[in-house]
Amino acid sequence: MTDSPLLVSRTGALRAPWRIALFVLATVAAFILVGTTVLPLAAWLLLRAGMRAEVPLDAPALALSLVLAHVAMLRWVEHKPWSELWLGRSAARAALMGQGFLLGSLAIGIPSLALLALGWLERVPGTHGAWWPSAARVTLFLLPAALWEELFVRGYLLRVLKDAWGWRWAIIATSAAFGALHLRNAGADVASVTLVVLAGCFLGAVVMVTESLYAAWMAHVGWNWTMAVLLHTAVSGFPLDAPNYRVIDAGPDWATGGAWGPEGGAFGAVGLLLATTWLLVRRRRRGD
Repeated sequence: MTDSPLLVSRTGALRAPWRIALFVLATVAAFILVGTTVLPLAAWLLLRAGMRAEVPLDAPALALSLVLAHVAMLRWVEHKPWSELWLGRSAARAALMGQGFLLGSLAIGIPSLALLALGWLERVPGTHGAWWPSAARVTLFLLPAALWEELFVRGYLLRVLKDAWGWRWAIIATSAAFGALHLRNAGADVASVTLVVLAGCFLGAVVMVTESLYAAWMAHVGWNWTMAVLLHTAVSGFPLDAPNYRVIDAGPDWATGGAWGPEGGAFGAVGLLLATTWLLVRRRRRGD
């Protein structure tokens, strides 16, 4: 008896839709497991330490669930190493991760500085507080938040779609999914979500060029960190701690992103396009 062509390809590999369905099921199962075991224990420990209200657990729970789902898919379905998902040891080099963080920071930092110079973003007093403790809290929030989004969109799913369709369409499809994740954010509209899709293309290009999901994670963190920690501006519509000062919209929304933050405006789009172009030129020069 031969395997059904609806299930497996001519090479004997499970077809993409079934691989994706299994990954979704693995993620749901892992999230239920984490939600009924790890999450209550973590909440209890934080409560005992008097820190429960200060430490959100949703993003770490999602990140852990997706790590477990990736383990399940690689170990029991794919029988392949972590390097297959750009998560091997060589992909975790400090130089690659540092480059990712720097590129993400510059892609939004330079446009934001231009907006500040034009007077379209304005620095105003913020709440009273210490900068360093606030920066540490926000960073601890941003790290798992970016990690679960990268694992969900540009981990196993990107690999499967890349195998089926090639890099271009895989990045386009996962970037559209990335935009859909932000539809329910405060202030989301067609323009802001389009910018998130463009950001997804940039992050997909980081994976393609560096062959490191860690680098894309750090680029994602660098982008958000520059807005939240350095500028004290909204990140995808969410305001975070703003001790001593904050940066507010003082110009046309098409340029500044309005309440969404600089990443939702035309200047942010230019930063993304320039960063993505630099990555593609770098890849072409390598002869890939």
